[in-house]
Order: sequence, then C-alpha cells, then structure tokens
Amino acid sequence: MSAPRRLAQGEWSAAYAFSRGAEPLIARFSAYRDDFEKDRFAADRFASPALPIPRVLETGEAFDGFYAISEAAPGRHIDDVSGPELRALLPALFAALDAARTASLEGTCGYGVWGAAGNARHPTWRAALLDVAADGPGRRTSGWRERLAASPAGIRPFERAYARLEALTRDVAVGRHLVHSDLLHFNVLVANTRITAVLDWGSSLYGDFLYDLAWFRFFAPWFPAAREVDVTEEVLSHWRAVGLAVPDLERRMECCLLHIGLDAQAYCAFAGRPAAEIVQMAARTSEVTAV
Repeated sequence: MSAPRRLAQGEWSAAYAFSRGAEPLIARFSAYRDDFEKDRFAADRFASPALPIPRVLETGEAFDGFYAISEAAPGRHIDDVSGPELRALLPALFAALDAARTASLEGTCGYGVWGAAGNARHPTWRAALLDVAADGPGRRTSGWRERLAASPAGIRPFERAYARLEALTRDVAVGRHLVHSDLLHFNVLVANTRITAVLDWGSSLYGDFLYDLAWFRFFAPWFPAAREVDVTEEVLSHWRAVGLAVPDLERRMECCLLHIGLDAQAYCAFAGRPAAEIVQMAARTSEVTAV
C-alpha cells in the first residue's frame, strides 16, 4: 500500500489518494457518515456512462469520526478548465445534466436534501426551498443566523431575498428530479472532452432540475471559463434542440438562484468566512434576482 497523498480539505471532509497494489483509491474522513452513505447510494442507483459516480467500496469508523474508501477517477477539476476546454466539454455536460434529470427516483420520496436511505423529508419543493431560513440545534450549520446578523452584511439582505422567495414559490409546481447541487467547487473531474467523475453527493437533493443549471449561473464570476462560455444559455439551447419544454422557466430559475444565494450567505456566516465574502454573497444574490 502506498503512502497517502493529501488531495483536499473541505468543510465536512478531507480526502487522500493512495493505492492498494495496482489499484488507485481515495480515502476520505469526516464527522458525518451520512455523506459517505449518500455517495454509495448515488453510485449504486444513479451512476451511468453519462453520469460517472465512483463506487464506495468501504465505510467505517476512524479517528473519532468516519472514513470511506472509494474508487479513484482520472482527470482534473472542471473549475480549472479554459474557455475552449469548457466548450469542448459541453456535450458531456449536457449528457450529465440530462442523466440526472431523467434518473429514476422509484422507491424514494420527498423533496429537498435526501438522506442515506434515499429519502427526503419535505412534502413539496416549496417547503424544501423555504427551509433555507431554518436554524437551530441539531442542524449541521446551527448558529448561522446569529452570526449572519452580527456580520457586516447583516440579516436584512437575507430577509429581503427570503421574502421574495416566499412570494415566488406560493404556487410553484415542479417535477421531482435528481439534483447534485454542487457541480463546481472541485466536485467534477474531466479529461479531454469527457466527464470522468461527479463527486460528493452530500448536498444532493430532489427537486427542480433547473437548480444545477442555476448553480453554474450563480457562481459564474468564480468560474473563469464562464467568461467565455455562457453555460446557462448553452444548456437552454441544448434543451430547445432536443425538444424539452421548460414551463415557467424564469420564475423557477429565480427560485433556485434565490435559494442558492440564501444558502451561501447562511453557510459563509456559519463557517466564519471573511466579512467581504458574506457581503459578496448577498450582493450576488441581489444581482442575479429581482431583490
């Protein structure tokens, strides 16, 4: 067995590359076992050639927390590609989004973030979206509201955006689809024109398939290749070309963007990110919505 090589340190886990014999593997460590079990569920239920998800081979307890051993995949992060490279990857991105949108959710239930058994707890998409304002003991980001209120951004931008989300979702009706909900931030590996792995399903949810597209739109300023390739317009053009109708597109997209922005503000406050970053998330929320 080779010595482990540290790959990444996220908010919830740390990852290391190593090999066992000739087999390259990834070891991850976290305080939350459910994230690893969600990866296992996603690989077992949703993986396909268009949506490659590394298999989780083993999980267990280690270092006062939990570990997972997964298959390794070749490639580099989509965050780091150039504009021309992103354009060459568009067919693979279309295929991955289509695979998630059409994935069978048979035997699962609910909207919003789903758990290790594959079920989510909210009865509607609206309920799942509005849960973004909840805070309290037992939640992974408990305490975010007080920290946000004390930050330079304050709570008012959050409350304005949340009021807009409440109004927009009063009669919104969407189908129930698989959503990764974090297709940037070093969770997609690519090689040449292929997507080789879609990683970290811990934040995955069931709801409007526009959410994954809204993610690219919201975080475009932090995705250098997006300066040359408008991912949103390219995906919408693809859907038009294949005859996919997307009713109530603008309102549904804004609902997703609002939720992403609200969640980003809450997360940054919880994580103790620099004040400028919290202000930036609030400003971006306003920039891409009607707030």
